[in-house]
Amino acid sequence: MGKSRARLSQITFESVATLLVEALERGTQSWPLPNPPIIDSDFPPIHPISPQDVIEQGLGLLHSDKGMFDSKLNSVVDLIVPHRMNLTDDPFEVHQKWLSKRVGAVSERMVFLIATEWLAQSLDPIAPNSDRWWVSLCLINGMSTVPRGQPVHQGYHLLESIALAERPGTWHTQPESGPQNVDWNPHAKVPRVTSVVAHQEGIKSAIWLLEKLEQGNDDRRELLVEWTRLLLERPALIESLRLPEILMRRALDSSVEVAVKITLCLAKLTDYNRDMGLALSQRLAQREEVEVRRAMADVLTRLFRRLSSDALPFFEKMLEDDDEIVLAAASSTVGDLKFFNTELWADKMLELSQHRLPLIRRNLVQGLRDYIEMFPEDDRNILPLLWQDGDEVVRTRMRELLIRMEEVSSEHFSGRITDLHEKKCSLEPLWEQLRLRRPKRAEIWIEWLSNGGELPTVVVSERHKSTMEAPSELPELGDALETLDQELGFLD
Repeated sequence: MGKSRARLSQITFESVATLLVEALERGTQSWPLPNPPIIDSDFPPIHPISPQDVIEQGLGLLHSDKGMFDSKLNSVVDLIVPHRMNLTDDPFEVHQKWLSKRVGAVSERMVFLIATEWLAQSLDPIAPNSDRWWVSLCLINGMSTVPRGQPVHQGYHLLESIALAERPGTWHTQPESGPQNVDWNPHAKVPRVTSVVAHQEGIKSAIWLLEKLEQGNDDRRELLVEWTRLLLERPALIESLRLPEILMRRALDSSVEVAVKITLCLAKLTDYNRDMGLALSQRLAQREEVEVRRAMADVLTRLFRRLSSDALPFFEKMLEDDDEIVLAAASSTVGDLKFFNTELWADKMLELSQHRLPLIRRNLVQGLRDYIEMFPEDDRNILPLLWQDGDEVVRTRMRELLIRMEEVSSEHFSGRITDLHEKKCSLEPLWEQLRLRRPKRAEIWIEWLSNGGELPTVVVSERHKSTMEAPSELPELGDALETLDQELGFLD
């Protein structure tokens, strides 16, 4: 072992030992500890007498297995060091200074890897090690302090392994038998269980760990919600771990950040149980903090797709909010109404087209094309209202819509420009754009609008049909772009 490797290993070992003792001191504050999920009947577990026994045992295990420590250190260093061009270089030599400044990050990853190793040994179905169970459980509890980084991702997987009483990484999937196996029988029918199954004793330990997080400070309760959001991906564990009850209680949490994170759980909880999702949404909607109101507005589209008309009260309340960010987010979801009530959607389009905020009116523009397709007569006169708006973003989008309409339906286009003309709206911006694309068509429509007569017919451009052979001459770039522009109009 080189000098740089030995020195860095010693520094990291001391840091890991310190971090491990601190984590065990925090993790053993709740006493007594739950029993191991898997027990060897020949060697019944002996519950530790005091927290100090667990701390001393954990420190002793660390000092007694230096080979495991060095192996985990090599894995962490290979994982976090920057990319190096020469793969034969020793990362301890090349990145010595870089690693020395990041001993804390290396130590945190090391402690989680050690906890994973000890938990795997305690959940070994053949020879479970009960002593490592209590040490690893307290270590996980003590390291779960912040709602970011390793406590979220690594901690969640360890919690899931505890709930399933399976070694970390061994229960996610099972190999599928196939012709790549020597003993494969194509006629055999082997039942294959791909879903996870909660373990009765493991669930008790996982609930204990979740309760400790819920009783902790703001950071630990935020971490609890992060774990809950990930656990909602496992339907088999939702009821067993009482996740809906946790979310309902934390929806009333004194910390605004906790309530904001719960909004990210609404979609998955509603997918699992619609009534539970609706009840949680109603509880969160009653909170007055602006951060929670904004978070609810951000997930309103997801609620509409799952709750349909039951999400309307949230939408109506948000439209009466005095915060512009909430108004902007809520108005951008008005298009979701058309999937279950087209008349209500059109009425809301009319209502919001007269809103005082330009941003709200701009959000309506993206739904104008669907509105014209469903209500081609525009009895509500939404287009004249938005045309008179004066906002350039709104008017630009409407010009594109009308120009495209002129290409496909003279009848609908004539009705819309007639409405605009009767409302004393200036059509000159529209004619300017139409002259740039098709000068003759602009003059034809101006003449028709002034003197009447038969409707101009739609000009159908002849589309090029490929001969599957290379052309003898290529068109000029400008001509090609003009042809493409005339055929496609504008892109949504």
